Amino acid sequence: MAGELSVGGRVRYWRRRNGNRSQAAVAGLCGITEDYLSQIERGRKAPSLEVLVALAREIGVPVAALVDQQPSAEPEHPRRTAPGSARILLGYGTVHGGDPVVAAAVLRERVEAAWRMWQSSKTRFTDAAQILPVLLADAEHAVRAHRAGADPQARREILRIAADLYGLLRSYCHRTGRVDLSLLVADRALRAAEEADDPLRIAAAHWNLGHVLLASGDPEGAEQVATQAAEDLLGTPGNRARNALAGALELVAATAVARRRDWWAARRRLESKALPRAKEAGEGNVAWTVFGPTNVELHAMTVEMLAGEATEGLRCADRVDITRVPSIERQFTFTLELARCHDLRREDAAVLVHLLDLEHLAPEDITHSPLARQMAMDLRRRARPTYRRQTDALAERLGVDLPPGLLGNPV
Repeated sequence: MAGELSVGGRVRYWRRRNGNRSQAAVAGLCGITEDYLSQIERGRKAPSLEVLVALAREIGVPVAALVDQQPSAEPEHPRRTAPGSARILLGYGTVHGGDPVVAAAVLRERVEAAWRMWQSSKTRFTDAAQILPVLLADAEHAVRAHRAGADPQARREILRIAADLYGLLRSYCHRTGRVDLSLLVADRALRAAEEADDPLRIAAAHWNLGHVLLASGDPEGAEQVATQAAEDLLGTPGNRARNALAGALELVAATAVARRRDWWAARRRLESKALPRAKEAGEGNVAWTVFGPTNVELHAMTVEMLAGEATEGLRCADRVDITRVPSIERQFTFTLELARCHDLRREDAAVLVHLLDLEHLAPEDITHSPLARQMAMDLRRRARPTYRRQTDALAERLGVDLPPGLLGNPV
């Protein structure tokens, strides 16, 4: 039993039980050498608390499972959601009362324009903070007005528009650190899609809900939601949009399986379920999911990165033509994970190059990314003199500070 083992023995026990990853993979993810981890597991080295926390995180157990102490709390993600949107979602923001209802066609174009902005603008967070509060207020006013109306077709169209807008808000709230609001709008998207009796939007709403569950640390729930939604959708008449959404749901399920550290099951799911749907659907952006063969390849890289298999992740990256992806968010995620693979291999010059690429590609996204900020901090801590100026400048632009005494110390 794990409870009867030494600290090193517990690390080995849980590493093998939760995914059975190699020492090299886990060590790389934790920022230590394979030899150091081997010595920890054999009881020849006593890990620091920082290393223990990293090991516990990567093998999927609380620190208390490795030592007799309570796990430390995770730092809270900064909350940067526009106050106007948050107030309206929570029910105490601006309401329109007797103001005229915006026509469905106008509202549809505004929602689609907001989605295009969100997927293409370098300043999408600033733009969203300006656009979304007014758009949300107009949409919710229209939904309330049409619920009491006598035209069922007009009501269905407004509900479809609202479902699409809530999908955008889910992504925005997640990226700005409000998982609580993400769950709220994901639920509203699902309710609106169900009221509209729109199978494709119901599937898209479940896709959004799956992402919220992944972000909140519930991969089992995400897998269940995505799997059931894909099965339900495949029971409807087949077309390209249906196949694309079913495939997008399979990507959520595969990511959830990878988060549970079942790497081979995640790989099989991508190969046997997501890839066939991608080949049927082709490249596209149905329901703003950016699903297609390229996105499947991106997720294959994600699985390898999560598994700590940096070399295989880089091989996957070599197969990706990121210019075929119409979403700046997916381009950002690809480049971020590419940087992370190089980070696992301690190829610091490549990490710096990709972080600078990220800053150019999406300067606001990088400031909202905990992983990018962490890599910038780690890079600054171990930077060589030849590129210390660039790493210091990047860290300062991102607002990343090192604790006193750590500057220039090796990992």
